[in-house]
Amino acid sequence: MSKIAAIIGRILIALIFIFSGAGKLADISATETMIVAAGLPSGLAIPTGLFELLAGLCLAAGFMVRLVAVLLAGFTALTILFFHAQFGDPMQRVMALKNLAMIGGLALAFAHSQMWSHYYAIARERRGEIAARDADARVRDAELRAARAEARADALAQGQVASAHEPRTVVTDVNHDGVPEVRRAGWRNRRWFDW
Repeated sequence: MSKIAAIIGRILIALIFIFSGAGKLADISATETMIVAAGLPSGLAIPTGLFELLAGLCLAAGFMVRLVAVLLAGFTALTILFFHAQFGDPMQRVMALKNLAMIGGLALAFAHSQMWSHYYAIARERRGEIAARDADARVRDAELRAARAEARADALAQGQVASAHEPRTVVTDVNHDGVPEVRRAGWRNRRWFDW
């Protein structure tokens, strides 16, 4: 659920930059006038609009979230410095606080993206461990089947296994003295502790 909330929050923060960048590109002359009035050099309207639009789209799509979040946080901090630094004006103070909140949201997007990439790395490592364990189990099973087949082949070679027409005999070491006892396998010949 936190993953869904983080995606929704990231998209909502990105919408501010997408609409702002698209607005700047839609009215380049007004954007240029605003930039020059702030004391910045002319010719920044198109790069600024493109940066906001593309970075907002990357943030919304989840592409390079950490890098984009850092770049947008720096950009937003610069807008506070150049456009909303008159804290005596209530409107400028509100705009500066809005931009600070956006920087906080971008910091959360950065942190959450890092947390999930760490989670995915742990999950990948765990899947690798499970795959290695399963491969080891398959190797052990194959070795066990090979050992059983070899034992059957040895028993056939030594004549210890009866033909299909004769009752099957079982070779076991019941009393654990190292000497195998031979008995017929059948329910009549089984003792209570063989079950």
